[in-house]
Amino acid sequence: MAEVVYKRRFGDRKEGRQLRSLSPFYKFIPYIMAKKNDASNLFSDSLEISETEAWIREKRHSGWKSLGMLHLFIAAYVRTCAHCPGVNRFISGQKIFARRNIQVVMTVKRSMSADAEETTIKVDLEPTDTVFDVYRKLGEKVEEIKANDGENNTEQVAGALCKLPGLFLKFALWLINVLDYFDLLPQFVLDASPFHGSMIITDLGSFGMPPIYHHIYNFGNLSTFVAFGAKRRAVELDRSGAVVERKYMDYRITMDERIVDGMYYANALKYLKYYMTHPAALELPPEQVNEDVF
Repeated sequence: MAEVVYKRRFGDRKEGRQLRSLSPFYKFIPYIMAKKNDASNLFSDSLEISETEAWIREKRHSGWKSLGMLHLFIAAYVRTCAHCPGVNRFISGQKIFARRNIQVVMTVKRSMSADAEETTIKVDLEPTDTVFDVYRKLGEKVEEIKANDGENNTEQVAGALCKLPGLFLKFALWLINVLDYFDLLPQFVLDASPFHGSMIITDLGSFGMPPIYHHIYNFGNLSTFVAFGAKRRAVELDRSGAVVERKYMDYRITMDERIVDGMYYANALKYLKYYMTHPAALELPPEQVNEDVF
């Protein structure tokens, strides 16, 4: 059977299609909670990572030299979107949309020195991607940034805006917000913006820090912020009462509650935790990718 190709309709946006079958209640919520900071839910959990680290060591010995928790978190999120596509929704113009792809945003340094400049990258992913696809795509973006001594698109746009006097800059940002509301921003601005995407992630463990609850920005349409921290050890009792030492990693997620309900988020978070603790399941593409509602 031929694959059904969705045709863009009036009311859709460059980044995705409007969800028209949602109940009136869900369509009404973005008008009640107009800003993401009004609608942020905070989630905290821990992962027992002994088996996960063993899998990572095995893959590094097999040639995936810099594979780590960052790749695994992104891959687990991508696979979660394959099962629960609603977590990849976004709100723009106070309407709810299904994003056409998965875009992960993160901040990177151009080199490993303390005074190196920071910049942002945006990686385009598909729900069929494996952890090795994530590794390759993320690596390509990082190498592109490190090899390029000039400014990337994000820095160029920000640099041009910052040349304006303060009052004109405020007006320019107000105008950008208005254009974004009506889906009139040029595609190159959306491509450059680190505030437009599926999820933004930060690895605080690389600084030896625990994770934080990071806000999601009112500007743009990012719906999820993930932060994970340094690994820690804990001495516990197993089921037989014996003393054992286990290794954990804590993570925090800030979510826009307007895109899906609590039960949907709960199921999605269970998938995320499953894949983080069973990483071998991410080595192959998913057997099925679920389509979001229309």
